[in-house]
Amino acid sequence: MAEPYADALLAGVAAALPAIGLEDVPELMSRVDCKYIVTASTMARLAAELGDRFCALRIDGRRQFRYTSTYFDTSDLLTYHQHRQDRRRRFKLRTRTYLDGGGQWLELKLNGARGSTDKHRIPYDGVPSRTLTREALDFVRDTLLSELRLIAPETMEPVLATDYKRVTLIDRSGAARLTCDTGLLCRDGQRSTAAREDLVLLESKSVDGKAVIDKVLRGLGVRPVTVSKYCLAVAALRDLPANRWHPVLHRYLTHRPGPRRPTTRAGRCRVEWQAHAGGAGAGGLE
Repeated sequence: MAEPYADALLAGVAAALPAIGLEDVPELMSRVDCKYIVTASTMARLAAELGDRFCALRIDGRRQFRYTSTYFDTSDLLTYHQHRQDRRRRFKLRTRTYLDGGGQWLELKLNGARGSTDKHRIPYDGVPSRTLTREALDFVRDTLLSELRLIAPETMEPVLATDYKRVTLIDRSGAARLTCDTGLLCRDGQRSTAAREDLVLLESKSVDGKAVIDKVLRGLGVRPVTVSKYCLAVAALRDLPANRWHPVLHRYLTHRPGPRRPTTRAGRCRVEWQAHAGGAGAGGLE
């Protein structure tokens, strides 16, 4: 029997739960993240196990939201290689646009020595999503220096974008949440690759990494995976080494694009960004 499309299933899951407004959701800017990839049928079993212990985030009547993120890196992909090498102190930089919930932010995600994730962000409305302003560069420099004792790269440029839909489930205790992503599309202005429509990327976010969600998933035989949307996209779109993500890469994405046509070094370091209506699709980057 074919798996149901995951985003339709999640829309039903969210509609069946009590709603919670954004103003009532506690922030978890410092947390432990555990990621999982599950089929739509496993997602349905998880929702049944969680019962009414969770609420669904609702904003302006919506419970499923479209996101688009533009990721920045150095010309030699410093942040990608730091993650691939599992460096204890590393970071990722992106702009994130909430297409349905409203607003845009510049977000700096830090991984510290203890394996926790800290997210720092500043409002970024009115700024093109692929642009780093002077204020943004100062924010990156000051945060990296104070939090990780790292010197920020002198320059960073937009590398690729990801689009997807998200349902967010909130533990009624406020100690944890679960983001459920479907319809992932990765694009760099030249090529694109998508996730399978029957799979859901889950991210359990809690103070100590021991949320009820993680216990239920273990009971269902689901184990965490090491995955990053940005790193999967870079590996797939640029055909770069990705040994630690190889199983996820080939299970989660519909295909890995073939080799690029040879280009000059300048061409490799410069992406021709195309206008993209609505923040989703394969034509180019927003």
